[in-house]
Amino acid sequence: MNLAGRLDRITARAEELRAMLGEGLSGDAYVRASKELAEIEPLVARVGDLRAAERAQAEAETLLADPELHDLAETELRNLKEQIPGLQHEIRLALLPKDAADERAAILEVRPAAGGDEAALFATELFGMYQRYAEARGWRFDILEYTDTELGGLKEGIAEINGRGVFARLKYESGVHRVQRVPTTESQGRIHTSTVTVAVLPEAEEVDVQIDEGDLRIDVYRASGAGGQHVNKTESAVRITHLPSGIVVAMQEEKSQHKNRAKAMKILRARLYEQQRASLHATRAADRKAQVGTGDRSERIRTYNFPQGRVTDHRINLTLYKIDRVMTGELDEFIDALTAEDQAARLAAEE
Repeated sequence: MNLAGRLDRITARAEELRAMLGEGLSGDAYVRASKELAEIEPLVARVGDLRAAERAQAEAETLLADPELHDLAETELRNLKEQIPGLQHEIRLALLPKDAADERAAILEVRPAAGGDEAALFATELFGMYQRYAEARGWRFDILEYTDTELGGLKEGIAEINGRGVFARLKYESGVHRVQRVPTTESQGRIHTSTVTVAVLPEAEEVDVQIDEGDLRIDVYRASGAGGQHVNKTESAVRITHLPSGIVVAMQEEKSQHKNRAKAMKILRARLYEQQRASLHATRAADRKAQVGTGDRSERIRTYNFPQGRVTDHRINLTLYKIDRVMTGELDEFIDALTAEDQAARLAAEE
């Protein structure tokens, strides 16, 4: 079906849904119809704008022959020739297949990789960067697990982020983040390079991932603080191993074994759901040579160079010389550019 045909069909569907809602639907049928209409109404509005602009263009072209209205019509045509391509582009973007996970909450996982204590210290800063970004957008940032080192670095930080479109904004952050700077412990002023891994997973509901209790090995043990100091004397920490996949989740943030188990299951579901999504995505994208934000944690995605005050995203070759502001959570310039690049690649694949 060509573009005009698709737009006619969507407009007709909106009219049909409005009529159904006007006839007094109730219960689940009302909820489904309302949700579907809310999803397509912004696109229908843009289609209306495009068709109005196209009609105005046709009218202006007929007025060119009138000497008295020629100049006015010419000005109108110039404006419309700028407006119409923008509307067409917005509509093509709106027609791209949606990532079903985009509107979901997300599980953020931050861990040091190469670089010892310096990597752990930078992991602390990255975790804080994402927390400040979430706060600036009005999202809830709930820490599920936070294990630190004796020097105040981060061994592992896991958070649940709730809000509108969380995964859509943060999904491009998965990968290896590299830092280049002089560590505070470096007496000779040499620049060290360290890395931190970030994983952003869409939160999964129980209906998304069926987990058989028989596939789980659950161990309980005493929670410990930095340096192995026991923070309580009860076996409240929980380690869950999903035997078929080999995924292991350990949780000790809460003093209650029950709460630690619930949090560990939430993270396990998210990891299994992402595993399923990654497998499906790899199948769908097999013929694509390059892609923004694959989510591959082995992929070096960004470098934070403190001596030069710059942050570079290697996937889109974007460098910003405002590292202090980026570290306080000003990530939108990167995320907007990554989103635009991804949309451009998907549009090209559709053609």
